[in-house]
Amino acid sequence: MPHAERMSPVDVAWLRMDRPNNLMVIVGVMVLEGPVDVAKLTKKLGERICAYRRFRQRAMVNAAGAFWADDRDFDINRHIRRVRLPGRGGEQALQRYVGELASEPLDHNHPLWQMCVVEKYEGGVAVISRIHHCIADGIALMKVMLGLADDAHPGAKHMRPHHDEHEEEGWLQKLATPLLSAVDTGVELTSRGIRETLALALHPERAAKLAVAGTGIARELAWLLVMPSDSPTRFKGKPRGHKRVAWTKPLRLPEVKATSQALGCSINDVLLACVAGAMRRYLAAKGDRTDGVEVRALVPINLRPAGAEDELGNRFGIIAVELPVGMAHPLERLHEVRRRMLDLKNSYEPPVTLGLFGAVGYAPKLVQDQLFDLLLTRASAVMTNVPGPSEELRIGGAALKQVMFWVPQSGDIGMGVSILSYAGKVQFGLITDTALTPDPESVIEEFEREFDAYLYHVLLESSAAEDAASAQQARREDAATERQAPAMRRRPKRLRA
Repeated sequence: MPHAERMSPVDVAWLRMDRPNNLMVIVGVMVLEGPVDVAKLTKKLGERICAYRRFRQRAMVNAAGAFWADDRDFDINRHIRRVRLPGRGGEQALQRYVGELASEPLDHNHPLWQMCVVEKYEGGVAVISRIHHCIADGIALMKVMLGLADDAHPGAKHMRPHHDEHEEEGWLQKLATPLLSAVDTGVELTSRGIRETLALALHPERAAKLAVAGTGIARELAWLLVMPSDSPTRFKGKPRGHKRVAWTKPLRLPEVKATSQALGCSINDVLLACVAGAMRRYLAAKGDRTDGVEVRALVPINLRPAGAEDELGNRFGIIAVELPVGMAHPLERLHEVRRRMLDLKNSYEPPVTLGLFGAVGYAPKLVQDQLFDLLLTRASAVMTNVPGPSEELRIGGAALKQVMFWVPQSGDIGMGVSILSYAGKVQFGLITDTALTPDPESVIEEFEREFDAYLYHVLLESSAAEDAASAQQARREDAATERQAPAMRRRPKRLRA
């Protein structure tokens, strides 16, 4: 009899969330530089991935519930395959291929993951990974990817995502710190709590009253269930399931840090403001209304307690970030982002959403679909901001030059924004549904222009400060000269002999 274990309610929720137009699959890309022995690389990937039992198990659903069961017909060649891109196989071809894979469902008769090793990509290889969200969240899968490094072993300094000097910036994670004690309470809901949660979700008038009169966790839950939708833009609508991806050239992290310090904000504030500004520029270029537009992005927050970083599964909450796309001035937009992020520090949203996912994991699928429709139709994007290793890794003897991944766009959400730091650089990635945003590369271009605008402002301010300091120094020198002149005129006359 194959080994089987019951699936957690939160993982069940993500398993059931699959839709034809939005698959619950995390898509990643790693680009390796230089000559690579593809056969050895493929073998190594299989060994490292399959060290986790979960990657050799099926997600089984029956009348008794959902389980992880060993796949008796497991074949690594089904999950790792070698491919070549058509034509010259450059970056645009890779982006098109990643989009095609992101649109294809995984085979539920076998473990829900796949890797494609793209040979002869720009002199090296690209590794495209597809892993169902029910296996793990982005934080856990980052650990899995780090475990592919040549020198990966317990205690290796790069085995944990490195925050270093931007630790205090938070990368959104700081929002969760005061809330970790509430997580277990949110997940381990009693049967009474589950019934009350579902009843509240299905009776919006009760939720609306509690959102006004309630306090703490109850109020946050009620607000999540009755919050209005964000502004109607071309980013909202009904996705068809055909995906496209694009990514920027990396930004230098020290440059981003210096810019944020000069502007009196966090790194995260600057990056989020760049996202808001890019959306505004894109909408304006299409001739759409931008004044007063608010775009809501759902942002996952890691809620793993200390010591649980290596566990697979899903352990995160969600916050709803309102991006002030309608604000025209870049600095005003930046400071508004900062104000809103500070407000979120006192929010119970992350543990509440984790508990809600746990509750709906126990619920019948019909009820579950109703709940997700309530939650996921109120936003236009999903956004992740993940710190990766600070030092360059090597996989299969080759340098890992670039890494990106995108979490799935739940419900009818048609845009996923990825912000990932790696080896002293920060990179934006975008995945979109072609029915809503057929040209993600056009949005990506605006990210770079937005950051350049903030950098230009800092340089302009620095130049003005230098000019002011020079002028002040000149005035001091002039004043000193004026003080000396009378003294010269009062010099005593020489006595005659």
